[in-house]
Order: sequence, then C-alpha cells, then structure tokens
Amino acid sequence: MPPKKKTKVPGNQPKANEQAKQNSNPPEEPTESESQSKSKSSSAAPGKRKAETKDTPSKAPRRSARGASSAQQPDPLKLINHLLSPASLDSCRPKDEIEDVQKRGKDLRTYSSSTFSPFEELICAVILSRPISHALGLRSIRTLFNEPHNFTTPKKIREAGFEPVRQALDEARTQHRQKTAEELVLLADAVVEHLGDGEEDVSLERVRRECGYDWPKEKEMMKTHVKGLGKTGLDIFARRIQAVWPKPYPFADQRTLSGLQKLGLPGTAEELKKLVDDLWTELDVKDFPGDEDEKKRRVFVQVLERAVGVDLEGNADAVRAEVTPKSE
Repeated sequence: MPPKKKTKVPGNQPKANEQAKQNSNPPEEPTESESQSKSKSSSAAPGKRKAETKDTPSKAPRRSARGASSAQQPDPLKLINHLLSPASLDSCRPKDEIEDVQKRGKDLRTYSSSTFSPFEELICAVILSRPISHALGLRSIRTLFNEPHNFTTPKKIREAGFEPVRQALDEARTQHRQKTAEELVLLADAVVEHLGDGEEDVSLERVRRECGYDWPKEKEMMKTHVKGLGKTGLDIFARRIQAVWPKPYPFADQRTLSGLQKLGLPGTAEELKKLVDDLWTELDVKDFPGDEDEKKRRVFVQVLERAVGVDLEGNADAVRAEVTPKSE
C-alpha cells in the first residue's frame, strides 16, 4: 500500500474574519506562557541575580510566594494529600470546565483529571504554550479529545484534515484557531514521519529510541520537527511526561515553582521530590498505577499540575486556608 500523503494545510489565506473572531474572545486570566514570561522578568533584578540556565529552572523568586508569607504555614502532609485527592479538582479548574463535567459526566476527558498519551500531551503542550487563557486552553483540549471529534491519534487528525480541526477549535471559542489548526495537522504529519511508528502510534517511543533515551536530545528532536513547540511548550510537556518518561524527573518549570510557593510548598523540584519521599508512607497513593518509582513520579506530577492550576485560577489562598492548622 503506498504511503499516505501529507494532509494539506491552507497557505496564506485571508485571515481578516479569523482575526475578528479571535479578537472577540479576549483572555480570561493569565496564560501559562504569559505567566512564565512574567515570572522570569520579575526575578531578573539587574546586577543582583545570576542569569538562569536555559533548561534548568532555579528556585522560584521568593517574593512571588505572596500567599506563603503568613506566620501560620500549612501542614505539608495535609496539603499534598489534599492536592492528590478529587476534592482539590474544582480549585484548579476554570468555571466552565466544572460546569462541563457536571453536564457531561465524570468520564469527560479533561486536562485537569485525565491521563493522556504522549501524543496527546504533545498536542496539549502546543495549545497551552500559545498566548491564550487557561480557560480557553483547557476548553480547546476538551473539545478536541472528546465526542464528536476525538482527535486523539495522528491518523484521526490526518484523515479529518485541516477544516474539521479548525471547526473543533471554533466550537471551543478559542483564539488563534487558524494557526493552531495548521500546527496540529503538521504535528500529526511530523509524528508519522519523524517521531512515531505509524499513524496509530501515540507513544512517541521512536523519539526516545533514536535519541538513546537522552532527554536533551529528545527535546531537540521534538522542537526540530514540531512547528509551534518552543521552550514554554517543551516545559509544559516535560512537566507532565516525566510521570512515564523517567529522564526529565524531577522537573518543574518556573511558572509551576511560583505556584508551589504560593501554597507553601518547596520552591525547587529537588526539594519537592525530597518532601514527597519523606512523607511517602503517609500519602494516600493507592489509586496511582505502577511500581513505587512510577507512583512517586505520578504523585510529583499531580502535585505540580494541581499547584499551577490552583494558582492560575486564583485559589491559592483558599486552598492554603483549608489545610492550615488553626491557631489556638
């Protein structure tokens, strides 16, 4: 059977109507990309701090942890167990996602609560690194990965082509629909041709094999072949994929480190890993799959994800108050 042709992506078409639609949906709250930029700029006091290395975030800036400045600190065991429980979900979800889950049921696949394949995580990284709000990014992901679209494999995206992908983003009422649709179609082609083992493969194991399981090389390979995937997108991908790809672990991007500190948690990935290790026998981890090493990575990732979601939704103070011992 001859190889399938690349999906056609529109060229330079008039975008006036597209731009008008996008402008009708202004960002609702900070974006991951915007917040990471602000975090970096706020921590770069001239002449006082060393420049951060390109790939390894340093400690989050102490002054960013406004919520962590009170004398009464949260109980770290209670806080982490809270972040690992379903009770913390609504604190890190946009309002429209909470309503969507109530309407469509708990089986709805969401970025906040579902386990995604590496291919799906790569799609999410491209979407969430765009300058759109947290709510719009998560709504785009829900729309793409659920009925009636189910764009969860390279084959499904390639068979549908550009127009149905753009229409799905229209339904999500997000921004940058034309450009994002183009990038997702090109991503599916890149996975088939360079990053995966065929149209049905969602594991991206080819990336790991060809790079000798070397994380810096894996990042460079994905960046080379995936249009629209820059440092912010790779950070988002690394934050999640370390649950199943051990090499990046422990990793936390600057945006997430700031969110951790606002909750009163450690401000470096290594310190958070140590805290999880120290509390391990007291953490409620029975529902996490895998051996102990994988469980620890999955717990670490969930703490990161809930922390950054809580911060982006402006709920850090409320979560801290819930788990902070009351003064006598």
